[in-house]
Amino acid sequence: MAKRRVSPSVCPCGNTSYPRCCGPLHDGKPAADPEALMRSRFSAYALGRTDYVVRTWHPETRPSDPAELADDPGLRWVRLEVLGTSGGGMFDAEGTVEFRAHYREGGKPGVMQEKSRFVRSEGQWVYWGPLPL
Repeated sequence: MAKRRVSPSVCPCGNTSYPRCCGPLHDGKPAADPEALMRSRFSAYALGRTDYVVRTWHPETRPSDPAELADDPGLRWVRLEVLGTSGGGMFDAEGTVEFRAHYREGGKPGVMQEKSRFVRSEGQWVYWGPLPL
């Protein structure tokens, strides 16, 4: 899988510059909270970093075949909106993030909305899966 080139001025998640935002998490720094992990996972999808997506997915719920997450050249993740968060504090074992991920597929715009559950596993935040909206 080819990794996409990143502009140092803007992180794919839209928060700040990539080297100060999702870049360190992609390089191994643990996420401080579920929102930071969710933003870094969106950026990983946008950059074709499926290795990071798999690494930050709880082993009990991640796809058994990581090839299911293969980069689709016709799909581009373009913008992220965080709609709300709950839990995920220093003393919490889990938290949620609701978001809209905007994409273009075959040149046509689309939106995916999800409320995601995140849990601590071995001291680090990981994605558990979607919750009902």
